[in-house]
Parts: sequence; structure tokens; C-alpha cells
Amino acid sequence: MRPISPDVLALPTVSEVLDLPVLRRGKPRVVAGASGLDGRVRWVHVAEIADIAPLLSGGELVLTTGIALPEEPAELVRYVDELAAAGACGVVVELVRRWRDRVPTALVDAAHRHDLPLVTLSEETKFVAVTEAVIARIRDAQLAELRATHAIHETFTDLTTSGAEPASVLREAARIVGRPVVLETLAHQVLAYDSAGQDPVALLSEWSERSRSVVQSGRTSFDPDQQWLTTVVGARGDDWGRLVVLGPEPAHRHVVVAERAASALAVNRLVTRDRDSLERQTHRTLITELLAGNADTADLAARAAGVGVPLDGPLVGIAVRPHTTTTAAPALETQQALRDLAEATALAARKARLPVLVGVVDDVTVQALVVLETTDDAVLTRLAADVRRSADAHSLPVVIAVGSTVGMISGARRTLTEAAQVAEAALHIDDGSREFHRLDDVRLRGLLHLLRGDERLIAFAERELGPIMSNERLLDALRSLCRHGGNKSAAAAAAHVSRTAYYAQLARIEQLLGVSLDTPESLVSLHVALLAWAREWF
Repeated sequence: MRPISPDVLALPTVSEVLDLPVLRRGKPRVVAGASGLDGRVRWVHVAEIADIAPLLSGGELVLTTGIALPEEPAELVRYVDELAAAGACGVVVELVRRWRDRVPTALVDAAHRHDLPLVTLSEETKFVAVTEAVIARIRDAQLAELRATHAIHETFTDLTTSGAEPASVLREAARIVGRPVVLETLAHQVLAYDSAGQDPVALLSEWSERSRSVVQSGRTSFDPDQQWLTTVVGARGDDWGRLVVLGPEPAHRHVVVAERAASALAVNRLVTRDRDSLERQTHRTLITELLAGNADTADLAARAAGVGVPLDGPLVGIAVRPHTTTTAAPALETQQALRDLAEATALAARKARLPVLVGVVDDVTVQALVVLETTDDAVLTRLAADVRRSADAHSLPVVIAVGSTVGMISGARRTLTEAAQVAEAALHIDDGSREFHRLDDVRLRGLLHLLRGDERLIAFAERELGPIMSNERLLDALRSLCRHGGNKSAAAAAAHVSRTAYYAQLARIEQLLGVSLDTPESLVSLHVALLAWAREWF
């Protein structure tokens, strides 16, 4: 892993210089140090003296006819050693005046040893023309990079000032560089990415392991083995992530894109700290797509694995709803409560060593998809207890529901949907005696909740309750009787009404509905109708 010097990346390589027409006419041949042809040429220096090294500052391509170079092999070796030590990027020797067919073996061997490109020209070449061509090439490259850099700065300045989300920043970065771009945490978990048209499954495969092998060196660096350009994301001394651009040796503009994108992401994080964390945003997106049921499951599995949640074991959906969502609590207060619950759920899962996706999926519910090692309810009981304790510490009573366990990602939508339905059905019957509810626990309410959109159920409720539907006093009296299983004395006491007055209300109900409240079947039928009609109960 080596630090990136953007200034160097704008310079041509030795190979590119040799491809200039003025040098091609000299019939160049690389006789040593071919592995150094990707070195950058900062300047061209024409020198016929042997002790030129002290005058160099690095990155020079030395042009010589060899007429003033020493005869002795040891002195030729020293000449090459000094050039390499001074940072020269190569030597070009014209074979016309000093050596006709080839350069001395000592010169070749020394260049090989230093991986210093040694190039011969078999035709006479005007070195001044070479110098002019290379300097023009450097100037044009730097001007092009300057223009490209200016356009990049304008693009990411617009994204920053408009408050663009991370997905938009990564999409623009990937478009400019034409390579995949990934935003990860410092723990090597993927927060967001743009595959630039490549297979996302292959892109994110074993991401954490690959990322850990790339050790950061400086703020921005390039790993030639993995072919990763990486830059740290953070501001005010608070580094929280790393931006990765995948591909071969990056051009200067790629470095600029990576660094400007990282800056935009850091600013976005500072501005949105009072909103969901990037991790929660990423999890919420995945859960939402799982609930939609129309996304590619292989892609979703790869993305989930990228954030450290491999969906390859038994899965169970969880829904957490605060009781405050049933009141007219201010929207901002409710959303903050949901965000706190999401973080508490994630923390409880980490404590239980359970991989989990957690996100606020709507205005009332936190949903989680947990990867289980065992189908034993004990681990879910501990997780739910931890969430409740955290919620209680903030005086926030909650209802927790768990869906059925499924074996693979294709069943994730079913368990998540079931958990949400159970939570809604259990909202008004939860007395804190259970750490969590399942569909079996909500029984009749659960069934009615699943059927709540059925017009036949609504029509049934209207037929059963029709004459008293507009009389809230009689409806409350009937509800109280149903809650107490037909025990009129207990129902009257719970309703804080004298038995005489309460019995009169019941008699009026029987008269209007034409039924006997002493008949179990009638009471059950009316109870079902009450639950079906009062949909807000669920």
C-alpha cells in the first residue's frame, strides 16, 4: 500500500514518452529495466557528462550519446548506480557517435539490477526535439488534468451544497471514473456502493476479508496487489469510514474524485447527524427491498453480507412498536423514539452475537431481520428483554413481535410481514407479561388483523352492530361485557357504572340488536364484530 501523490499521476510514463513520434523515429529498443517503464517522467535532461547525478532531483529521463561516459566497466556501473540513487526514471542512449551496435554489458547489467529503463536509439535523434515534445506532453497533460479537476470540484461542490445522500455521491463518483465505488466502515462493513455496471454479487463477495488485507497508508493510497484506491472518510478528526475505488493504477482525476467524494460524504454525515446513521439507512434500504419482494435475492444477499449480515441461516423477523405511536405524539418526537429503538435493537443483537438488519421502516415500526444459530426461543427472549430494558430506561413502553422462523432469504418477506402484523395486533393487549408476541399469542385479534381488508368481514361487523354503531355509550358497555367474558357485575365495576344503570344499557342493546347477551354464541359474534369494526384496536 503506497501513498498517492496526485501531482505525479499527471505526468507521462517512460513508456508513453518512448511512444512519442520524435522518439519512435529513432527506433528505440529497451535493453534493460523494462519493469520500470511505468515510472513517471517529470523532466528530460540532456547530459554528456558522467557525474550528472548531483544535478538531478528525481523523475528525470536522461538523454545521452555516451561520448563522455567512461570506458571502464566499474565506472559505467557507478554511473548507473548514481542515476538510480538520484531518482532518475531512465536513460536513453543514441547509438551513433560512441557505440554503434550495442551499449556495454556493464551498463546493461547495472540497469537491470536497479530496474532502471535503459533504451537505445539506432537512428540519430534531435534531443532538443525530444525535450520539446516531452515538455509539451507534460504541459498538455497537466492542463487537461487541471480542467478535469475543475469540473470534478464543481460537480462535488454541487452535491455537497445540495445535501446529496451517499448513494447519489457514489453514483456520480462511479460515473466519472467508470469503476466500482464502495463506502465501508472502519470495521470493513459495506455501507453503500455503486457497481458501475459490474456484477454486485462478485463485487461484494468476501468483502470484509479482502478489505482487511488492504492496510491504509496515509489519507489516500493505492494497493497495487488488490488494485484498490482508498481514501479515509471523516471530518474534524472523526474518521468513520473508507471510500474504495476498484481498478488498476488510478489516473490523477480518479484520486481527485475519490477525495472529493469522501469530503462530500463527510459533510453529509455532519449535517445529518440528527438523522439515521448510515448503517441504519443501509439496513433500512435492504429491509424495505426485502418487504417489497421484487428484488434479486442474490443481490440482496450479497449486499447484506457486505454489511456483515450473511443471510445464510435460519431467519426471523422482529417488529418493535412504541406505545407512543398510538397517540398524537409530535412527529419529530416519535421519529426520534423510533431511531432510539432501532439503535437499541441493533445493540441488543450485537450483545447476543446475532447478525441483524435493523431499520425504521415506517412512521410507527422498527423492523429487524435476525440470523439465528439455533431456533431456540431463549436467545430471542434475551434479545427482546434487552430491547425492553433499553426502552424502559427512556420511559418508552414497547410491543415486540416475532415472525415465524424461515430457512432462507426467500422467506424473509413472510417473516418480516408476519412480525409487523402481530405487533400491530398485539399493541392493545400487551400487558408486559411476555417479552415478545407471536401469531399464536394474539389468537383472534391476529386472525382479524390478517383479514382486516376483507370486505366480507367489514360487512359482517356492520350487520351485527348496525343499530348501535353510532351510540358510543352502548358500544363501550358491550366492549366491557365482552372483555369480562359475559360477567355483568365485573363489567359494570370496570366501567365505573352502577349495576342498575349498566343492566339497563345491556337491555337496550338486546332490544336494538334483537339478540340475547346471555347466549355464548351471540356474545362471541358481537365480540368479533367489535374487534373487526374498531380497526384502530389493531
